[in-house]
Amino acid sequence: MKHAHPATDTQSDQLDPARAQAFQIALGQAPDIGAGSVLPPFYHQLYFWSPQPANDLGRDGHPRLGAGLIPDLGLPRRMWAGGRLGFAHDLCAGVPAERHSTVESVEHKHGRSGPLAFVTLRHEFRQQGRVCLTEWQDLVYRQDPSHDAPRPVPPVARTDETDLRELSFDSIQLFRYSALTFNGHRIHYDRDYARDVEGYDGLVVHGPLLAQHLMLMARDLIGPLAQFSYRAASPLMDSETASFCRRDTDFWVRGHDGRAVMTANAVPML
Repeated sequence: MKHAHPATDTQSDQLDPARAQAFQIALGQAPDIGAGSVLPPFYHQLYFWSPQPANDLGRDGHPRLGAGLIPDLGLPRRMWAGGRLGFAHDLCAGVPAERHSTVESVEHKHGRSGPLAFVTLRHEFRQQGRVCLTEWQDLVYRQDPSHDAPRPVPPVARTDETDLRELSFDSIQLFRYSALTFNGHRIHYDRDYARDVEGYDGLVVHGPLLAQHLMLMARDLIGPLAQFSYRAASPLMDSETASFCRRDTDFWVRGHDGRAVMTANAVPML
């Protein structure tokens, strides 16, 4: 069953340069973003926080479904499955901006692991009276894992890259990204919860953080971006070193065991 959901939300933010500088430091870069500076692609993830009181949080630390934009789907596990972005104009630090969000669709399916719900959020980011960026976020909700069920076999990643960067992540980096994006999902900082409740082998590296590194790599290698799309293939743990790869306009993340972690495609600005 697939249907549109009419829920909408609007938030404003000043896009404080200090937060962007803190993220640059967390990424190991020189903090050179000031008021009026163009924000790198995907840095809008640092802004438009929506703090909720403790009573409106779910067991996983995210806002409880039904208390905000997304309806109660009756499924406890949330994962960011992927997204698409269209860049029209630069967002600049220190300039007031608005985010207009809509639940574009909710789709219920039944997979091998049980019932699933797919939610697509559409965000428009406006600054100085114009739409600068449009983003679609694809989220998936599912049941808790059965501890005796076989794990899905992830796809094998490509090995024909022409460019490669290796990155590793630790609990401090994951905490800093969670803090800077106000992401309360416990799989990124609560190892016991990630292992015992959601069935992961360790702390899970944020999908958006992987996508952020891919977008910065794409900008460095092919120039300003007009579009970028990405899809998660398997979770990456904090104990792993991952390969960030590129061939032409295709980008991907490969795990230490050769599995595909994320795939992406970039369209350069003409």
